[in-house]
Amino acid sequence: VPTVGGEVYFEDCYHTNPLVNAMSVGIMKSNKMISATAEGIGNPVFFVGSATGKDGIGGASFASADITSESVQELPAVQVGDPFQEKKLLEACLELIDTDAIVGMQDMGAAGIICSTAEMSAKGKVGMSIDLDKVPTRQKDMKAWELLLSESQERMLIVVEKGKEKQVLDIFEKWDLSASNIGEVTGDGLLKFYMHGVLEAEVPAYELVLGGGAPQYTREYTEPKYFEKINAFDINSVEDVTDIKSVAEQIIQIPNIASKRWVYTQYDSMVGAANTSTNAPSDAAIVLAKGTGKALAMTVDCNSKYVYANPYVGAMIAVAEAARNIVCSGAEPIGVTNCLNFGNPYDPEVYYQFVKSINGMGDACRKFNTPVTGGNVSFYNQGPQGAVYPTPTIGMVGILDDFENRMTLSYKNEGDIIVLIGEQKNCIGSSEYLHKLKGVEFSPAPSFDLEQEFKVQALVADLIKRKLINSAHDISEGGLAVTLLEKGFYTNLGFDLLAPSPLERVGVRTDAYWFGEAQSRIVVTVDKSQISNLKAAIETAEISCTELGKVTAGKIKVNGESWGNIEDWKLKYDNAIEKLLNA
Repeated sequence: VPTVGGEVYFEDCYHTNPLVNAMSVGIMKSNKMISATAEGIGNPVFFVGSATGKDGIGGASFASADITSESVQELPAVQVGDPFQEKKLLEACLELIDTDAIVGMQDMGAAGIICSTAEMSAKGKVGMSIDLDKVPTRQKDMKAWELLLSESQERMLIVVEKGKEKQVLDIFEKWDLSASNIGEVTGDGLLKFYMHGVLEAEVPAYELVLGGGAPQYTREYTEPKYFEKINAFDINSVEDVTDIKSVAEQIIQIPNIASKRWVYTQYDSMVGAANTSTNAPSDAAIVLAKGTGKALAMTVDCNSKYVYANPYVGAMIAVAEAARNIVCSGAEPIGVTNCLNFGNPYDPEVYYQFVKSINGMGDACRKFNTPVTGGNVSFYNQGPQGAVYPTPTIGMVGILDDFENRMTLSYKNEGDIIVLIGEQKNCIGSSEYLHKLKGVEFSPAPSFDLEQEFKVQALVADLIKRKLINSAHDISEGGLAVTLLEKGFYTNLGFDLLAPSPLERVGVRTDAYWFGEAQSRIVVTVDKSQISNLKAAIETAEISCTELGKVTAGKIKVNGESWGNIEDWKLKYDNAIEKLLNA
């Protein structure tokens, strides 16, 4: 499985509570879909995969509690994954899916057997009778509750069609994996767990699942007090820049903007030979769906600083940027998953962040027609200094129906015209420039309008389909200056810009023009023979555009001032994080 993309952010709030969110994307045949539903009274229930130990017992509940110096002592044994064992389990399950023996299947994650049996039974409106003596174990004398709550890895629960048990046993024996018939589906809706012939637990499956008897809470919430500082921000209190080049050199070496190659080169991005993004990057990763002529586009996005400044707007921006990355790659956004990372939900200010983030994410997903297919919530992410920034990480997938319509971010040809699509705003709120270089912690989220964002994305999608543009790269962290430089890093092409003077930029400061992070802006390049057609299309869409300059062979020039060669800038960009780590 190649690691095709991702992002890394550094903020003080993560020092004692770092967040790691991972999205895995797969391809399936629609007629091979297996539901996580138990059906068919009398059908056997199989436990397959690794044996069960005491690792991870109570892990989910521990993760859902306030961490104190005392509670750290109660930390359960951490599960240790075995990738080779996991690979065997996945292959065995895929082989089983190709038979007609399987009724339903679910992995055992948080809360282990009790969670899998409850969720599968509740979905099918059935029950299960389980003999815990038949669960393979790797530790002696495990108690019933330990077997039920263990979160040992590489395990699945499978409901098999009665009479086809041998097919299951033969496949798992072939893969040298355990497969044990531990019970059967019942019609009474009850989960019954036996050990040594004794009924250890009996509970209605419905009572343990969301939407059933599991409690759902409406917490109190209140607007955070720090909003007063954000609302008090005055852009005029920040001195504008005079030396654009000097600030740009600092900006591209800020860890949140600089190349993350120190991280990514430790992964394998090319295994499977389906990733097309390593040597010709797009705003989203592109992976071929072999044999179809189509490809998947995928991205993971969330600037938590924006969400901290305005949870509703910041969450909308996370969805919008993910969609923008998909669109700039030539694909159509089709779905979202998420990982919602927040502090203590009993803190009314944290719960405010949570509620407003959900509202913003929901409104944006509805606008972009991207259903949320799943996700999870992680609370109690905090340290002695307080909670982490609210971090609703968005994982989005898009479809590229024709791989020939794929778009990359890099400059293509010397002489191409560089055009900014979208409106420049007098906005430096929550930018890396303001936070890291000016030291301003509290400022509003960047300027954002959902309707305008939708229009800009629709326009760029149309331009790509009509093959009017040669490249597209959205403006995000670092602003216009960083976007222009990033477009040259992979092809070693530069740019010659004639930026408007302060008098011509009515109402837009120099720092906002170059380093502001206002949303809904995309930089494209176009062959000079197509510039009139491009401008006509943009005018028809009633969207602002600015002709910035042209692509060069490698030299960078801004308003006649030499900024050197693109390769020198790339060295600074590539080596910034490694220099910090070696310091």
